[in-house]
Amino acid sequence: MWLPVGARGTVLCAAAGLFVCTAPCVHAQDSGAATAPQSARPQSVPPQSTSPQSSGLDPQSPLAPMPGLGVDWPDLDAAPPEPVDPADPAAQAEMTGESRYSYRIDGMGAVTSPLLHQRFLGLSTLKAHEGDPANAAQLDRRAREDSTLLVGLLRAEGYYDARVSTRIEQAAGRPVVVLDAEPGVIYKFEGVTLAGVGAAGDKEPGLREAFGVKADDVVNADRIAAGEAQLRTTIGQQGFPFAEVGEPEIVVDHATHTATLAMTVEPGGEKRFGTVTTAADNKVFDAKHILEIARFRPGEPYNAAALDDLRRALIQTSLVSTVDIKPVQTADPNVVDIDIGLAPAPPHTIAGEIGYGTGEGARAEVSWTHRNLFPPEGALTLRGVLGTKEQLASVVFRRNNFHARDRVLTGQIVASNLTRDAYQARTFSVSGSLEKQTNIFFQKKWTWSLGAELAASDERDVILSTGAPRRRTFFIGALPTTLTYDGSDDLLNPTKGFRLGGRLSPEISLEGQAFGYARVQVDASAYQSVSDRIVMAGRVRLGTIAGAPRDAIAPSRRFYAGGGASVRGYGYQSIGPRDPNNDPIGGRSLTEFSIEARVKAFGNFGVVPFLDGGNIYTSPLPKFTQFRFGTGIGVRYYSSFGPIRIDVGTPINPQRGDSRVAVYVSLGQAF
Repeated sequence: MWLPVGARGTVLCAAAGLFVCTAPCVHAQDSGAATAPQSARPQSVPPQSTSPQSSGLDPQSPLAPMPGLGVDWPDLDAAPPEPVDPADPAAQAEMTGESRYSYRIDGMGAVTSPLLHQRFLGLSTLKAHEGDPANAAQLDRRAREDSTLLVGLLRAEGYYDARVSTRIEQAAGRPVVVLDAEPGVIYKFEGVTLAGVGAAGDKEPGLREAFGVKADDVVNADRIAAGEAQLRTTIGQQGFPFAEVGEPEIVVDHATHTATLAMTVEPGGEKRFGTVTTAADNKVFDAKHILEIARFRPGEPYNAAALDDLRRALIQTSLVSTVDIKPVQTADPNVVDIDIGLAPAPPHTIAGEIGYGTGEGARAEVSWTHRNLFPPEGALTLRGVLGTKEQLASVVFRRNNFHARDRVLTGQIVASNLTRDAYQARTFSVSGSLEKQTNIFFQKKWTWSLGAELAASDERDVILSTGAPRRRTFFIGALPTTLTYDGSDDLLNPTKGFRLGGRLSPEISLEGQAFGYARVQVDASAYQSVSDRIVMAGRVRLGTIAGAPRDAIAPSRRFYAGGGASVRGYGYQSIGPRDPNNDPIGGRSLTEFSIEARVKAFGNFGVVPFLDGGNIYTSPLPKFTQFRFGTGIGVRYYSSFGPIRIDVGTPINPQRGDSRVAVYVSLGQAF
């Protein structure tokens, strides 16, 4: 379409088929479209020079009218306008010609893409200023901007003949901007060509399937972009480290309402993993340790996903700030070495914590950690706790990724003084463990731990029959072992699945004479979404100590119940049999259960009504009678790193001395 501009016939060319797309787009060109030469630009015409002397014009004569300017010369003899009251919106609107407006889109009934509507609302100028005062020029500009936007979005969906016109109506005393859309016929692919993909051999069908776009599909920019991204990912996963995937080229035929797509794919040959190499001055990890973390071995088929996994694992160590991983061709044309560059992160961490818990009192904790004092990944932590009911000092050595991914070796020395309602224990212990660990980055199905502990504990409790205080010293050796299966969908905020874990700790105790016993505990929990906003969760815990009477077992090694991770509504360790002073004495077995509804209320906040129950027994086997019940409600704030919980509970059938309200604060759900 040719539009005349100016008095001397200068023209502009509007070439059919050129459009602006705000969605992810591919380069497209129309077949047979009229194209103007680059020289077709508006040209400025210099005015003819006229001298006043040659024309005889009087400099004092009034100016002649100037057609086309559209603005009258001011009348200098007219009275000045009345001042406008800034507090009067009606007067302001009358002066500026502005009014509030609304808008609507007609003709989009056949286009049902929610993504198109969402993108329009996010980019629309009319939407952004809806309800604001605007004059006629502003409305016209915003309408034209949105019509161009809508045409681009429609073309990205495959409506290449889309047209959008604008008009303004009046409704309820205010202007309504109307966008009249004519989507037209949706275009489909007549043919799709992936030139060169045949060089991938038997991997060709999988690569074509990964691209996904084929003949008779709608010419949709999002599907093409997604297919291109998936093809680039898949070709790396199929063993082609140096593959090159070209940009898709689309030719649109308006006469047949079809298009063709062509894209070049050069696989470059399948490879196998060689060795892992690092720079000579690398001071974080050597190549041997990196290979222990990696999930691939030399000689295995190359897989780009394995390198992405290694990159995440190296960052997760917290000892690396940036990772550069690239395959390097070797003398063997079928083998690539993996060259890894690491930039170290600050190795020191200082952490602090202040809190208060019902039954646990006030508590402050501080720790200092050097995360790579004993390379590779050998961390040393100095930790101290000062509280009203707990004092502790510890030295902890921790080696992450110990000869295997996510395997952790830990050794620690701890001196502590714990004051509980049930006992006071001054303990010195040396312990170590080897475990396979889960974390929020790599949640594991199966985790386990093997440990050993030696402890000397000076403990004070009372004689049950008389309530008289006594003090005993216990020397304890233990071999704690755990095994856990996690079938849930999230570590901190599960919505479906279940978890099942067991703990077995054979122990030998020396207090007057040596005797042995075994502590056994089983935990199970399940999660089920009943709607988009409600998750039901429940748990059961059973425990037993077999092989020794309760009174012979050190008070700190017995079972207790009550608290934020047990039966909420009760104080910490307050449930169960009590001595003549009404203090808990613990027991040889326990039974607990919890059920709660996790309801998303609004935004990132939720509420959690709950019911807990349980008890401690003197018998070696747990029972299901004489439960203490607690109920209450919690508040959850769902942050980016997990839910923060505040639970307020009250006992339903409290024992003498139990508080009526208990409050618990922590990170993560209760179970």
